[in-house]
Amino acid sequence: MKIVNMSETPSVINQYVSELRDVNTQQDRMRFRRNLERIGGMMAFEISKSLSYKETTVQTPLAPCKCQCLADDIVLATIFRAGLPFHQGFLNVFDHAENAFVSAFRYYKDKECREVGVHVEYMASPDLKGKTLIIVDPMLAKGYSLELALLALLKNGQPRRIILASVIAAQEGVDHIVKCFGEHEEVELWCAAIDPVLNDHSYIVPGLGDAGDLAFGEKL
Repeated sequence: MKIVNMSETPSVINQYVSELRDVNTQQDRMRFRRNLERIGGMMAFEISKSLSYKETTVQTPLAPCKCQCLADDIVLATIFRAGLPFHQGFLNVFDHAENAFVSAFRYYKDKECREVGVHVEYMASPDLKGKTLIIVDPMLAKGYSLELALLALLKNGQPRRIILASVIAAQEGVDHIVKCFGEHEEVELWCAAIDPVLNDHSYIVPGLGDAGDLAFGEKL
């Protein structure tokens, strides 16, 4: 299983991640969403370098021109709700992609808010057989929601390639994904940054807080 930590390579993505983390910049909700979108677009561009292409000919006003165009059939999947701006960034690049959506939310099983569960409630997806599935979820904490989202989507066919993309991942979440899918060569994990630990409430540290609340406002 391939794991890509983009923070290990100098790029402007690191600037946008730093703004996502900054408690002062976080006060601007629109900028927070925009940075998620920009990171999504840049990650999509980096991923595009590893996709398949075919030569096609287009007609310009002056003459035919040979071009390299995507050959992969791409399906972009996101997990509601924090994933929406991140998903849009990918969709800005892969604008011909089909789309899939999963509603997965975490909840606390105990009064102390230390034991976390994940519930998948809704899934809509096209046929995935033989396609390139890209699942985007900005925060990879324990990895349970990403695992369950992928398992739910696989009911609609086996993709040729599976790319899991997160902005910030905890090492524990990365380890969980490797434990679940590490033997599958078609599965890859791309992260803008990987942080060392989770706190007692399963939030990534240093992380950035609740991405959904920062993007769209606090929930009850």
